[in-house]
Formats: sequence, C-alpha cells, structure tokens
Amino acid sequence: MALEKLPYSLFFYSVHVMFVLNLSIASDTLSPGQSIKDGEKLVSSGQSFELGFFSPENSKYRYMGIWYKFSPEKVVWVANRNNPLTDSNGVLTFSDERNLVVLNQSKSIIWSSNPSRVLRNPVAQLLDSGNLVVSENTSSHSGECSWQSFDYPTDTLLAGMRMGWNLKTGFEWRLTSWKSTDDPSSGDYTHGINVNGLPQFEMLKRGSTKIFRTGPWNGFGFTGTPATVSTLFKPLFVYNETDVYFEFESSRDDIISIYALNQSGLIQRLLRKKESSPWDVMISFPRDPCDNYGQCGANGVCRSKGDPRCQCLQGFMPKSQEEWQVLNSTSGCIRKARLNCSHEEGFLKLSMLILPDLIDFRLNKNMSLKECKVECLKNCSCTAYADSDVRGRGSGCLMWFGDLIDIRETEQVNYEQNIYIKLPASELDSIHSPVNKKILLTVTVASVISGLVIAGIALSIMWKSRMKRRGLQSQKEDIDLPLFDYSTIAVATGHFSQTNMIGAGGFGSVYKGNLNMGQEIAVKRLSKCSRQGLEEFMNEVLLIAKLQQRNIVGLLGCCIEGEERMLIYEYMPNKSLDYFIFDYDRRFLLAWKSCFDIVLGIARGLLYLHQDSKLQVIHRDLKTSNILLDDDLNPKISDFGLARIFGGDVREARTRRIVGTYGYMSPEYAFDGKFSVKSDVFSLGVILLEIASNKRNRGFCHPDHQHNLLGHVSTVWLYNLMSFI
Repeated sequence: MALEKLPYSLFFYSVHVMFVLNLSIASDTLSPGQSIKDGEKLVSSGQSFELGFFSPENSKYRYMGIWYKFSPEKVVWVANRNNPLTDSNGVLTFSDERNLVVLNQSKSIIWSSNPSRVLRNPVAQLLDSGNLVVSENTSSHSGECSWQSFDYPTDTLLAGMRMGWNLKTGFEWRLTSWKSTDDPSSGDYTHGINVNGLPQFEMLKRGSTKIFRTGPWNGFGFTGTPATVSTLFKPLFVYNETDVYFEFESSRDDIISIYALNQSGLIQRLLRKKESSPWDVMISFPRDPCDNYGQCGANGVCRSKGDPRCQCLQGFMPKSQEEWQVLNSTSGCIRKARLNCSHEEGFLKLSMLILPDLIDFRLNKNMSLKECKVECLKNCSCTAYADSDVRGRGSGCLMWFGDLIDIRETEQVNYEQNIYIKLPASELDSIHSPVNKKILLTVTVASVISGLVIAGIALSIMWKSRMKRRGLQSQKEDIDLPLFDYSTIAVATGHFSQTNMIGAGGFGSVYKGNLNMGQEIAVKRLSKCSRQGLEEFMNEVLLIAKLQQRNIVGLLGCCIEGEERMLIYEYMPNKSLDYFIFDYDRRFLLAWKSCFDIVLGIARGLLYLHQDSKLQVIHRDLKTSNILLDDDLNPKISDFGLARIFGGDVREARTRRIVGTYGYMSPEYAFDGKFSVKSDVFSLGVILLEIASNKRNRGFCHPDHQHNLLGHVSTVWLYNLMSFI
C-alpha cells in the first residue's frame, strides 16, 4: 500500500513546492484580482525594498508606502500621505477601471494611481530600484509603463528618480517634506528646480517663501554647490528644450545614497552601508547662515568666513546704519550715488560670487558679453550683467534690473564667472581713486628708483638663469629619461586647460593628459614662482629615474624648454591617499584590508629606498598627498624633489634649510635640522594614525586638551599604560 501511495504523495508534494515557488517569484508583483492587505507585503526581487502598510512612530494612522527592507525606519515613498487610514483594514488592489487603488474598510477609494492611460491587463511590480511600476502584463513584465511612483516623489530622491520639469507637458518632479517625524502628510517645505530664465535649485517654505537657492545654471554647474566629485554616486543634470531635471546613479552596490528633504527644511545627502544600521549625513543644505535666502538684504554680500558676515557691494552703503551696527542686515544696501543714465557710467567686475536671484532680469542666449555690456549701458534700468554660459570663452547675456538679491561669496567653483555691477563714474573713481599730485610725484620718484634697482636685480637674475640653463643643458645628457617637446605635452593636456587640472600646490599644477599613442599621463608643471626651483627639479629627475620598484611612482620623462620645467608621470586614476581618507564619503571605499595593503606597500617602498636600493634615499616629505594610488589601489611614493641620497657609512645629516610639511616632520628635523631614515619612519607613523582615524594630524584638535592627533594618541597611550600598571 505504501508503494502504491508514494506517487500520489510525491505529486501533492510537487504541487505544494511549485505553489510556494510561484508565490515567492510573484512576491514583487500584483495583478488584477489580487490584493495586498495590511500585514502583507510586496518585496522587490533583489530584497532591497518592501511595499506595504505602516504606521509612523507615535501615530495611530496607517499608510501605504515603500521602505528599505534592511532599514524599515527609512520610508522613501508614501501613497496616501494626505488621506490616512484610521484602522488596519486597508487594501491595495486594482479597481474595475484597472487603476491601482487603496481601499478602506468600507471599500471607498482613498488613493488612486490615475495612470496616463488605461491598460487592458495591467500588473504592478516593485522594482529593486524602489520604483512601483504599473505596466502591461507580458511574459517578462516589461510592457510599456503607464504609471510609476518615481513620477510622484514624496520627501526622498532615490537613484534613478528625477527632480525638475518636463517642459513639454508642464509636469514637475518636486520633493515635499513630511509634516513631522510622526506625520508623512505634506509638510511646510518643498524642494525642486526653478526654471524661470535659467534653472536653479531652490527650497520654498509654505509654497512661496524662499529659504535657499543655488546660483543659476551656467552651462558647467550651479554655483554654491560642492565642486568635489563623489565616487559613490554619479550626478546628472539634463537641460534642453523638452526637459530640465536632476538625477543621480549609484556607483556601488554595497553603499546606499539618497537625497532627502526633512521636516525641518534641511536638504540632506544620506549615506549608509547595507550591512550597517545608521544613516550618516554626507552633506546638508543650508550649511551656514549665508545659505539662508537674502541673508544680507538687497545689494548686500554674505561672507561665510567674514567678520562682519554682511557687507554692501562696492558703491553701496547700508540702508539703515543703526540696524547694521546691531548686526541686523536684512534692510540691505542702497547706492551711495544714484545712476543718472549718462555715458559716464561704467562697471565694476566682481568674481567668486553666487549670482543674484533671477527676479527682475532679462536673458539673451545669443548675445556676446561685449554686446551685453553695450545693451546694459543703453538701458537706464539695468543694474548689472553677466554671461549666462561660462563654457568656452563664455556666451549669452544675463541682465538684472533693480535691486540685486541674495548674493553670496563662494569657494565652490571649478570655473570663472564674473558679474559686472553698474556704477556712476564718481563711484568708480573713488574705488580706483587717484592720489594727489604731491603723493603722485613722490610715488613717481620712488618708482623710478625702484625700477633701477629692479632692473639691476633682473639683469643679475638673467645672468644666473643663463648660467643655470647652461648647466641644465649639460645635465640633459646625464638624464636617462625621454625628453618631451613642449608642444607634445601642450596638445596632450588640451593646452593645460582647467578641465584637465587634477591637482595644484606650492610647486605648481598637475594635469591629466593623453599622448598620441593613447597612454594616459600626469604632467607636473612647475610654476615660475614655485617653491621648488631648478635644484629640486633636477634632483627629482636624476633621482627617481634610477629608482625602480612597484611602490615608487614611475617617471616617464620630463620637459625642459625655455622657462618650462615639467615632469611626466604615469597617471594614477585613484589620485592620492588623502583624497580618500579625509573625505567623508570616499573613506568608505577603502575597506580595512585595502588600508592594510596600502600601509604594507608604503613600507615596502620605504624599505627599498632605505635599504634595498643601490642609493640610500631619504624622502624627507612623506605624507598622504604624496602617496598615489593606481587602478588596484596599490600605493606609489611620489615627489622626490626634497629627497637626499646618503652614501657610504653616513647615517645622519644636518641642514639649515628645513623643508617638508609640518605635521609629518620628526621633532629632531623640525627643530635641529637632523634627518635620517628615522625621519621617514616618523612620517610613516603619522600616516598610519591618519589612516586609522581619518583625521589630519595638524587639523585635529581635541576639545578636552587641545592636542593635535599625535598628542591625543600619546595622551590616550599614557592613560592606558598607567591604567595597566
């Protein structure tokens, strides 16, 4: 009997397994005739998101929403945010009209998807991006989308979501805050893109009051927003005739990044690892008082690092001196002398500013900057002008009329954009005021004498430079490296364009380049006023050419032509160690094993310099910015301009010229000029502490004892030692 019943048992078991499998496979979809009740969920195929009913903490109401499966407290989308359920009898299903709806206990519709078109056989699917999509049900669930939750964001922007406008239809994607942490209904704050004239991000309170804005789009970016590029996500801004929107893509699967507007009116970039619980704030706007809209009133400039913070534009004065004296600058500034629409008026050029808000303005994208200036001079109401697009040599004309509102100083620029303020001739003369004749005569005589002295010094310098060049030419034969022509390097770097600049310092600038054969290079171009002179340049050329080790940066050649001195290195795509460990989001890219491998690589490089090389080399400027990282994060020690060679039995040397970077110098070198292999070992120790703590030695200051990083570590070590004893 048992043998006869076995096939039936297997049959029913197989049917049960198939049912369970089908249920799990369909757990991310909902079809007509199916429903999701309170307590049931849709789960995306990659187990990233869940959809279901929830109640915020301290709330009795129920809402249908989407949240991270591994972080249930982070709800990213709410359907019925302004029409909550009062009990746990809500149902998500399809209506007879094929709309996705939420029904209450009495089967009344409290939320509907209202798709753009009705589908014959729709299916709702929760994607692993967090997007709930309604499309035509096909075998692959890849039919055309008629509705998606990404088109109706609440307070959170996920990767792939848009914020902006469809100019063709007038449809807007905008974030709206929760009313409170316990109430997801529409709150006081909205955040989106203002497309009046030129696009600019803005945040509004209660619909119309501006709280924060960026500068207008200038073809390259938005002034006032961070210029650093994150390796955790890739931002994208689209601006054309039909669309204006911002979105971003995630660059890593193990790190989640979102863009959220909280109930207090803060725009935050949040970050977390999938395996960890807390969400970290990567950046937040407004960041300081100057980010608050119109902080210094009309025609005032807000300076984040200034004291006082508010200052009138040149040619303007406080409207109420009494208010400004008590640090109330909201009344703004007025002109010292009124414009009279005469030909004697001119313009004052200002830079490093976030351009005024586009309130009373005119935009002409086909006009040049010269034509813009002429047009502004002709128009008596024009108060300022600027080019609207900074790409290339600049183009377009942006003119302001009336008061200039919400001007801020900024350091977050990778481009130059100037604004020209119209002023009467009298104000321009006072800004560039001529001195009286007596002082002018004195200055003229002093200038002639100074000129003679300078001419003598210049002749002396020219003579020395000529002698140095002779020595340099004689040393070219000793350089065992390829010599590149200036023209070759100029073409490779786009004639040293700003877009190809990847670093800068006291020595000059570093540019990324591509040689004709396709090889990527890094070009270190020493400036004429560089702290590193001919001696350091030749020292690095002659020294590093003889060093061959995997943890020493490769020098491909050099360029010596006229006054130009350039070093051509192998290109390091991951930049330098400090680029990672001191940045809030990039530090997550270096796992502990990677950090450990980097430390071992630096140690191997130092061992080679100190012991295994034919020349015993003391680097003397070992620091995180001089540790470059290749594609595989292998460290390479660079910048040997200050290095010294020890020969014979020499173990220690002394110098009167203390060079290097404070914070990495050993005490005996910083105070007495003594250096040896121990000097580099000390620098390596500082690097180890900085890697472990993600803090700069000189930038760290403990609130309890005001020590730097080394002092703090010493204090903790002594405390632990005494506790152990």
